Amino acid sequence: MNKLVAVIQLIGSAGVSVVALATLINLIFISTRPETISVVNTLIGQGVLIICLLVLATVLFKKGLAGLRQDKLAANSDTAS
Repeated sequence: MNKLVAVIQLIGSAGVSVVALATLINLIFISTRPETISVVNTLIGQGVLIICLLVLATVLFKKGLAGLRQDKLAANSDTAS
């Protein structure tokens, strides 16, 4: 069960990373528009969103890797006994 959760976390991390990349591409397209207050608000909002998405992806990735390593360590200790 732990291995399944770890794999889901890794897949979720990849998905969140793709969403962050798509948001960054959208941010680049929006930055080519003429500067108005709504464009500036969008730039700030999407910048914050990208940072939050990358933090979430990092946390999911680290937890997923830790879960897989823990599962491998448990399997190795079972075979060593």
